[in-house]
Amino acid sequence: MEKRDYYEVLEVSKSASKSEIKSAYRKKALKHHPDRNPDNPQAEKSFKEAAQAYEILSDDQKRKRYDQYGHAGVDEQMGGGSGYGQGMDMDDIFSNFGDIFGDMFGGGGKKRRKTGPEAKRGHDLSKELSISLKQSFTGTKEDIRYYHFFSCDTCKAKGIQAGTSTHQCGQCQGTGQINRRQGFFMYSQTCGSCGGHGYTIPSPCKDCSGQSRNQKFDKFSVTIPKGIFDGAELRVPRKGDAGVYGGPAGDLFLRISIMPDKKFKRVGDDLECSVMLTYPQLVFGAHVEIENIDGTKETIKIPKGCPVGEPIIIAGKGFEKRRGSSRGNLVVITQCHIPKKLPAETKKSLNQYAKQIGSEVKSDGGSIAGFFKKFLG
Repeated sequence: MEKRDYYEVLEVSKSASKSEIKSAYRKKALKHHPDRNPDNPQAEKSFKEAAQAYEILSDDQKRKRYDQYGHAGVDEQMGGGSGYGQGMDMDDIFSNFGDIFGDMFGGGGKKRRKTGPEAKRGHDLSKELSISLKQSFTGTKEDIRYYHFFSCDTCKAKGIQAGTSTHQCGQCQGTGQINRRQGFFMYSQTCGSCGGHGYTIPSPCKDCSGQSRNQKFDKFSVTIPKGIFDGAELRVPRKGDAGVYGGPAGDLFLRISIMPDKKFKRVGDDLECSVMLTYPQLVFGAHVEIENIDGTKETIKIPKGCPVGEPIIIAGKGFEKRRGSSRGNLVVITQCHIPKKLPAETKKSLNQYAKQIGSEVKSDGGSIAGFFKKFLG
């Protein structure tokens, strides 16, 4: 029977690239695979035919001869004209194209063989650290306490006893996987002898049980810089878990949580607070000494006729900015102290003052004027 054109078998053009030819073969192999077409001689024939076409067209030299001479140019290379598809055994197909069938059916193709453990970087760790608003203003030092992995000192992070070595797994030959076939179906599974590592440790270190590291309690001090904001994250290099088998240690990330303060709050880089004043101080003006969050004293000037809620700004007395050398401001909001109880004489004087100024409040600066029929006694 006349053989079909190999390009026609794979349904590719004569200018198809190697990757296109391989992709076409994968599709044909999946379509006509015997496991998907049980008791179907035609599917097996098509499967072998596709394998024959791929064997020729995937090889540069054979493809060149085929393009020049057709089937006559390659039949001699295929075993005296018997044809790759005619005298071909299924085991030969799986053996020659194991990488393709491994990818399709779980064999995994060629795997790098291991003779021993590989060094890997340790995990990064994270902790949340709560500090006060004052500490974020002044900066502080905080003790950090936690458990994490340290490299084993006994075996120097090798995981084996002195004078011994690791062995490549004889069961999987260092790949960590065992390839199996059930009929025509190929699959791989984790090697039971080495647990998928590809190597064994006959004499593991007694202190770390071959793991190359141990978990221990750690304590150290970290400096929290001035001006740090809520939600900021500080990285402490090499304070995460130790690496495996000599790999570098991970980092520790500290997420800063700033607790609210009763008197002060942060607004951007400004520090904001309130000052309680008497009515005469607001009317006549005054110089008032206040205490900043860090305990330093500041004198502020209350202007005459100062309204309640007026912000008085003290430049450069707020938070240090994380970038540059400038600082935010201290913003003091004026408040008026309203006593709930008054001595009789004071109450009398206040009533006389109320009669003098009347009950009409004149509109000023766009505010709404108010009229009151009487004062509450």
